[in-house]
Amino acid sequence: MPEGHTIHRIAKDHSPLLVGRPVAVSSPQGRFAADAALVDGVVLDRIEPYGKHLFYWWANGLVGHVHLGLFGKFRVAAGPQVPAVQGMVRMRMSSDGGTVDLAGPTDCSIGSADDRDAIIGRLGPDPLRRDAKPADALARLRKSAQPIGALLLDQKVLAGVGNVYRAEALFVNGINPARPGKACTDEELSAVWDTVVTMLRKGVKDNRIITIDRKRFPVPKGQARRGDTTYVYHRDVCLLCDTPVRTVELGGRACYYCPTCQPR
Repeated sequence: MPEGHTIHRIAKDHSPLLVGRPVAVSSPQGRFAADAALVDGVVLDRIEPYGKHLFYWWANGLVGHVHLGLFGKFRVAAGPQVPAVQGMVRMRMSSDGGTVDLAGPTDCSIGSADDRDAIIGRLGPDPLRRDAKPADALARLRKSAQPIGALLLDQKVLAGVGNVYRAEALFVNGINPARPGKACTDEELSAVWDTVVTMLRKGVKDNRIITIDRKRFPVPKGQARRGDTTYVYHRDVCLLCDTPVRTVELGGRACYYCPTCQPR
């Protein structure tokens, strides 16, 4: 499942192609046809990312919602020429700027601003947004007896963090993922938030996940293997101390950590 930086990058990359233009919206697959008809030919005002969700604000007042989930993917073709459909496309958006095809999302729907607000209301603050309120996330972390490694994956606590960033942010701050949130100090929790913000922002800029200190460790150019750009995630040994990396299942996912660098 894409982490929050990917969603913000999608909004950034797709906006010049679609926003401010009339957009032909269709559903080659057919499953989105009724909703597509509600906004077909309408001007798209903006694309709003929040955590792992995308919201499409249309000039007629309707708001689209996309959640990629595990299998959702976009295919983009710039320019006015509309390409042939490839595979099972749930939603196609075409303008004179380009065509964006969406396949395999967990959710793709058209609703109202109230529907959008209801989704946002179930989520914690998004560290990448200017209107984020870190105090809300820190308060939830501070009072919970759950392991912090599970809390960081809980989108109700903070939105957009996935398996890679939670492992790497905890590693950078020397926190064992099994430690309860309420056993962490205010300074530690604030540092985790700040680390997540920094990592996500770099992810948006680079369009890839790189959590290691680039001044100390070379970063492979182009497509990197898992573990080449992280301290512990998907690595056999810790990048800093060569201790064998361990995993613990938290939040339904394996969380990577170093027992030497994150002893408690």
